[in-house]
Amino acid sequence: MKKVLVVLAALAAISGLAQAQETIKVLSTQELANTCKTPASPDSRSFCIGFTTAVYETYLATRHPQRAKPFICVKQPAPARDDVISEFVKFAQANQQVADKPAAGVFLGFMAERFPCAKK
Repeated sequence: MKKVLVVLAALAAISGLAQAQETIKVLSTQELANTCKTPASPDSRSFCIGFTTAVYETYLATRHPQRAKPFICVKQPAPARDDVISEFVKFAQANQQVADKPAAGVFLGFMAERFPCAKK
């Protein structure tokens, strides 16, 4: 029984090591812009809206207001979501130097440029 447990533990360790060495593919800005282009299929549109909304909502949820000043300030009434996504696609196409950069960071940078906070 001990030998079986040792073998299982060794297999688990090897499996864990193999998984730890896998690289996780990060969505590039170019890939996101291509997915978000209009006219988009229902699946592409859903992914685009879900991804961009999740990135923005994560920014809102993780920014501590007492320790980090906001850098994205969307005034209400906010523009239509499709308009903002269309502007992002144009931004990504005009800034090819960020095409291979992670989409989440570039999207946040775009949002900061598009919706800057007032200087105090």
